[in-house]
This record gives sequence, C-alpha cells and structure tokens, in this order.
Amino acid sequence: MSDTGGGHRASANALRDAFDELYPGQIEVDIVDIFTDYGPFFPINAFVDIYKIMAEYPILWEITYKSGATPFGLWFNELVLEFLCFDAFKKGVARQSGGTDCRADMVVSVHPLTQDIPLKILNYLDTDGRSRKEGRTTPFATVVTDLGGAHPTWFNPGVDKCFVPSNALNKAARDRKVQAEQIIQYGLPIRRGFWADRGENTSGSSASGGNFFEDLFAGFAGETKKTVASSPKSKLQEKLELKGNLPTVLIVGGGDGMGGIIQQAIALGEKLAAKGAEDGKIYQMVVVCGKNENAQNTLSSKDWGENVNVVVNGFVDNMDEWMRSSDVIVTKAGPGTIAEASICGLPCMLSSYLPGQEEGNVPFVEEAGFGTYSGNPTKIAETVSTWLSSPEMLSSMKEAALKAARPTATVDIAQDLAAMLFEYKRNQAQSASVKELELIA
Repeated sequence: MSDTGGGHRASANALRDAFDELYPGQIEVDIVDIFTDYGPFFPINAFVDIYKIMAEYPILWEITYKSGATPFGLWFNELVLEFLCFDAFKKGVARQSGGTDCRADMVVSVHPLTQDIPLKILNYLDTDGRSRKEGRTTPFATVVTDLGGAHPTWFNPGVDKCFVPSNALNKAARDRKVQAEQIIQYGLPIRRGFWADRGENTSGSSASGGNFFEDLFAGFAGETKKTVASSPKSKLQEKLELKGNLPTVLIVGGGDGMGGIIQQAIALGEKLAAKGAEDGKIYQMVVVCGKNENAQNTLSSKDWGENVNVVVNGFVDNMDEWMRSSDVIVTKAGPGTIAEASICGLPCMLSSYLPGQEEGNVPFVEEAGFGTYSGNPTKIAETVSTWLSSPEMLSSMKEAALKAARPTATVDIAQDLAAMLFEYKRNQAQSASVKELELIA
C-alpha cells in the first residue's frame, strides 16, 4: 500500500482488525507503505507528500490521473516502476514478516499502484529468480478501496482474487480482463465501529438467522466477542455532550482537514441560525476539522447566535459515534466516508472530490438516492437546511442510504482472504509431507 490518502491505510487497518477478531493469534498482519519505506529515491519515496500537494491543486491531480489511465500511461508506469523499483521493492516483499523469520505467506494490495510490480516480484521469488512473468505460488489478492470509479491500475488479471465494492468497479475489472471467477463483490472494508450485527441492514450479503458474529465465529474455538453495534442516538448525543432532539448536521474535512471546511461551516451555520430564527427552531452543527488547526481555531472563536448550537472538534477517533448522532453529513466524496455514512443511514451532501479518483462517487450517491453534490458553500447550506427542516425527506434518504450500505463487507472480505491463506498453508504442509515420504522411500 501507500499512504496517499487516508483510505488505503484505513482499509488495511480494518482488515487487520477483522483478522484479529475472527482468528485471534492465527494470522499476523504486516502493513507496509512500500513506496515510502522501500522507494529507492526521490520522488518515489515521497509519494505521500506529492499526493498532498496535488490534492490541494486538483488540476495537477486530474492531469496525472487521466494521463496515467491512457494505454501509453499504463505501459509507461509499468515500465518505469519495474526498471527503477524492482530490486528495492523486492527487499520489501522478501523481508521477514511480522514475528517470523520468513517472508509473508500471502500478499494483499489495497493501493492501485501495488498490483503489477508485486506480482512480478512474487513470480521472481517463487521461481528462485527464473522468471518475472510466471511461476507465482504465493497467494495475491487486490482489495479495491475506491467506490464509484477507479484507476485501471487497480485491475490486473494476474491476481488470484479481486475484491470490488460496487457494480461499476465489477465492470471496470472485467473491462481490464479480470475474469468473473476472480472477482468478488462485497463492499468497502470499513472501520470496526461501523461493523454491524446481522439484525442491522445487510443489503448485499447472504441472510441467515441469529447474531452476525455468532454465525461468523461458528466452528472457531474460544469466546465470541461482539463488535460495536449502533447505540441509541439519544445516548450517544448525551455521551458526546450534544443537545438532544435537535436536527443535527455533521461537517467533516477528512483526517487532513481538506475540502474548504471553513467556508462550508460558516455558510451552513449562518443559514441554520437564520432559518431557526425564522421558524422558531434550534438546529445543531458539528464540525470535525481533522488536523486543520486553523479551521478549528477560526470556527471555535465565531459567535454563531442563539438558534444554532455549534460543536467544533479537531481530529476524532470515534467517527462512528458522531455519525450515528447526526441526521446529515457534509463531506468530500471519499469512498470510505460515503460507505460509513450509508451504514449509519446518513444523507450525504458531497462538497468536493478529486477528479478521476473520486468523481465516480458522486453518481454512486445520487443514483442511490441518499445525497447530492455541490462545491458552492451557499448551495450546500441551502440544500442541507432544506433536508433538516423536512422529516419526510430525511426519512426517505435515510432508507435509501441503508439500502446502499454494506456493513458486513469487512468481515466478508477477511473471511475469504483467510480461506485463501489457510488453503495455501495446507497445500504447503501436504507438499512437504509428500517430499518427506519420497526421501524416506
């Protein structure tokens, strides 16, 4: 993976947590940012910093993204990465993994640039250097962490399994010659706080009776541990020191605070204050600024008036609770946040997106009926205030969001990956047994 955006590591952490939950002590997970940790020189080992710069200037991102998606761009990317990074990245793939003295038994990619070259490295390692094109025996899977659209580099027909979250990306994988039997569609891997009981909405997953995690743990030794389920909204609001029974909007700027959060919050806060004075109501707005200290300080010092209660936070690690305490979310069109919001039944006001990478997430939300997009703070304020003042509209959009939700995806993916890993280890053991018998004979 690479830490170009928070979603890749968040997905990796979610899968690690699911392995720990389902198979305690049986699977060691080693999360590697291969570009930062093993990039041979600048700019390859500075991808994270370069990404942050391009995210601030979307035109740079759009040029890079779209040129890299052309046939020439794809060919050039593979050529350059193999020529410059093969030996350096090989050290990362071949290194001792976790607490063991050998390399990893399986490789899982959660980044679009970590398909082609890791597959070539595994071919090389598994054939003792005889080939980069074939001979791989180490299991390799891709878990796509985009939602409504994805770069072509995500999809490589050489993988064992490719996990996709949506119909659009299922088609994108097939367009890149990944076969139907290689593709598995569950949803996005999301943080532990958004995992669900079977009793909650589980659209897209097989239905069965009983508790979700009891079903998942059936056949495994030890005591089951129930994952966080939704708490009653009023109790969460009390815990978070919010005022209860108020129409509440949550504005988030991502962990890095990007997305014009100051302008959005001021426009929406002033609109809600005016609307509250007009109709005699009080509204509530929660702003999560992430690491954007300037936004936090600016918004915390503002006088918002009597008809809107405003809570301003920096970085939070309990986003599931803030979402479950709200009625609407304003957010950039990041795939993870959209997936998490749908699980909480939150209508989504999308405020920005990265061209190409997140562009497809807008129609994903709009066509599913639980949100819309505008980059104009005034339009955002007007739209959200209309939603908050209409219980009927909120109820309809909440239902649409829950219909689009895939709360079991993380655990479903982890189970399939574990099955691949355990089968590989069994085959290894059987092969070693046969060799031993041949030697004795």
